[in-house]
Amino acid sequence: MRRRWLAAVAVSVAGLLTLTACGGSGDKAAGGGQSEQKKVEVFSWWTGPGEADGLKAMREIFEKGNPGFTFYDAAVAGGSGDQARALLASKLQANQPPDTFQGHAGAELQGYIKAGKLEPLNFLYDELKLKDVLPQELIDQISVQGQVYSVPVNIHRSNVLWFNPSVLKDAGISEAPKTIEEFIADLGKVKETGKIPLSIGSQWTAVHLLESVLLGSLGTDAYNQLWTANADWSGANVTKALENFKTILSYAGTPQEDWQPAAKQVADGEAAFNIMGDWAYGYFHNPAPGGLGKTSKTDFDWAASPGTDGTFMWLSDSFTLPKGAPNKDGAVAWLKVAASKEGQDAFNPKKGSIPARKDADKSLYQDYLAWDLEQWSSDKLAGSIQHGVVANDAWRTEINDAVGLFQQDQDVAKFQQALIAAAKNSGQ
Repeated sequence: MRRRWLAAVAVSVAGLLTLTACGGSGDKAAGGGQSEQKKVEVFSWWTGPGEADGLKAMREIFEKGNPGFTFYDAAVAGGSGDQARALLASKLQANQPPDTFQGHAGAELQGYIKAGKLEPLNFLYDELKLKDVLPQELIDQISVQGQVYSVPVNIHRSNVLWFNPSVLKDAGISEAPKTIEEFIADLGKVKETGKIPLSIGSQWTAVHLLESVLLGSLGTDAYNQLWTANADWSGANVTKALENFKTILSYAGTPQEDWQPAAKQVADGEAAFNIMGDWAYGYFHNPAPGGLGKTSKTDFDWAASPGTDGTFMWLSDSFTLPKGAPNKDGAVAWLKVAASKEGQDAFNPKKGSIPARKDADKSLYQDYLAWDLEQWSSDKLAGSIQHGVVANDAWRTEINDAVGLFQQDQDVAKFQQALIAAAKNSGQ
């Protein structure tokens, strides 16, 4: 696969959050009554429509092939995994790891690796010949000094503009906006109709929006430069991007509880636009009860987020083998399913993502997912902020905090200074 690998990764021990233990984990036992030693605790944040469907499909493969193990769903609700990562940090600090946990490929995993919390998986890569079927640039993101530390199950695209064609038509908009300037103008047109111009969810979705606005305002090379040792967060180009973010946020509706109800506002014709990752496709497209059962190109449509066409802002979900896993054999059995062609082809069409493997059955990926596969093979790359590619957890947390304060005071200069400080504190 020929592509320019432009996203830089911050390698820092600070990736682990210092958090106190949370309360109930929300674990859901399956097949109670079997012995504790055969339980395989799989920790993720896949509880919502679409993502839960994908996990269920992969779980069924695991249970069929491993009758001696009991799958234990330790998923923690909350989009983007912020709540799950907080609980995970406390479990790891207490030396009470799950058997395997979901983590984003990139800087997010680097913190766990440097803190000595993960076992290398080279033995599994050799046994399954995974280096022959996974993109080398993806393997590089989950490796340190030649040791591979997780199994990627998918590729997601972050920079997707979802929209309702009927709402746009009523506002006199003939096509999705291609630039930030066009986007702002179209938001104004929708506002005049009385519909919600831009739906938004909880605070993490504002960070998700920010990464697309930064990419669309700065361009790919300048965006990727922000995550290197030579980054300049004080530049006038960053100031302009943050001003664009402020203007776009001014058209947002009332924040919803999470990304799903915000996306539903678009599908139901209450809102025109939503910028969200391609997991939204599974939610829009999958039939009830897992999804909304909507029709693409009629009830919803998509485009690259404004200003980002030709660039794939990526992230990847992967599973790990924690040091001290209570059931190492069970964890490895799960990792083999996650790594397999069968597992990825069962999981990804329902999740709304494309496979990490290069040999997946492309016929299974239709509609939006066919477009996504084509874009992944041809676009330039940029890494997601919110979803663990370019910023370790400590840095990402500072960015989240800065965005939360900015949503309250709307002070661009103060916001930019907070981002400058966050970059400095990251150790880049």
